[in-house]
Amino acid sequence: MAKGDLVVVTGAGGFIGGHLAGDLLKQGCRVRAVDIKPLSEWYQIHKGAENIAGPARGDLRNLENCRRAVRGATEVYQLAADMGGMGFIENNKALCMLSVLTNTHMLMAAHEAGVQRFFFSSSACVYNADKQRDPNVTALKEEDAYPAMPEDGYGWEKLFSERMCRHFREDFGLETRVARYHNVYGPHGTWEGGREKAPAAICRKVIAAKISGKHEIEIWGDGTQTRSFMYISDCLRGTRMIMRSGILEPINLGSSELVSINQLVDIAEEIAGITLERKYKLDAPRGVAGRNSDNTLIRQYLGWEPDTRLREGMELTYRWIYDQFVAKYNAQTAAKAMVSLTGQGTGASESYTNILTKGGPASSRSSVTTPKKATRGKKKTARSAAAPKKKARPAKARASKAKKTKARGKRGVAWLADMPSWDANGTPRKSRRRAGSRA
Repeated sequence: MAKGDLVVVTGAGGFIGGHLAGDLLKQGCRVRAVDIKPLSEWYQIHKGAENIAGPARGDLRNLENCRRAVRGATEVYQLAADMGGMGFIENNKALCMLSVLTNTHMLMAAHEAGVQRFFFSSSACVYNADKQRDPNVTALKEEDAYPAMPEDGYGWEKLFSERMCRHFREDFGLETRVARYHNVYGPHGTWEGGREKAPAAICRKVIAAKISGKHEIEIWGDGTQTRSFMYISDCLRGTRMIMRSGILEPINLGSSELVSINQLVDIAEEIAGITLERKYKLDAPRGVAGRNSDNTLIRQYLGWEPDTRLREGMELTYRWIYDQFVAKYNAQTAAKAMVSLTGQGTGASESYTNILTKGGPASSRSSVTTPKKATRGKKKTARSAAAPKKKARPAKARASKAKKTKARGKRGVAWLADMPSWDANGTPRKSRRRAGSRA
């Protein structure tokens, strides 16, 4: 890739995407940053980038938005996904699965636009659950994703999209690269609200306990479950190296430093200079018993592996979250932040309605709004006392209206079925609509 070539980063308003967009700008790239969130909700805004924000243009479940996003691009980093910590992905499986629309449409659009390289951020959640039942887990090799039994919802979405990347490379010649991220953490990310990952949640809880004076902490599960955590700078370096490499198969990108959740709390307590009473919430989402990254393959290919020690990365993360926390909470209100939310149902109803019944994403609304049907019901109740009842329509008129409604519904979901640059055999061709067909 030549200096000045256009690179697209999707999910750029999020944690990893925001860091990656800034990193690529430093490398001298022209960056187009895309995210469904309004610009005011992005974690990092880079003035040197072309920023596309909001559901009207940034919702990449919509194929036309994907086509606009990749126009003129040499490379694409596809990080856009609906995801969060364990509480969110356990309670929003369908919403997580809908990210396959984003991944598929981005691959289609990238191929149509002649993009040279396409990076997909997969996850360690693709690994077979049977290999993760012991906290003293054997580090997971890339081959352990099969036979397939990934994390329900989110893991299946990632594994399916890995296969899509493979087949677009094999069948259409799009150079795809896939990295399986293992628990990325660091500053400038989600630290409360239900979508935060374990390192950020634990930092927030320890800070809340210290500031409130209520020296206790809630831990999901029994604290023995184990994970590895990769600091954001290692994630960025590894992502760039994998994109530039000849590695064709999905590859682990994670630290091999295995710790239990109890040990992660130990580290946060040490940084804060405090010891807390631990209260274990055994009915909370906890995920698999153990997961760690086997880095044999990445060392073999790149002569490198993520090497930032957890204690070092956690201190940097803790300091950043502390500053965010004290800007929002004081000693009287800090206790409110001591409990993690599950993230249940966040935006799922409206997102699903927009996709399947309205012909694609809302053009001007936030992705979290009141469904129209519920709103109409409220308005009808408010008017009922004052407005006279309408006369019942004749049966013929009702049948005519039902027929029109059915026709509108078919048109509304047409964007999901109509892939105008692909024929029935899956071969790329010119747009059917430009050729005069309404297929």
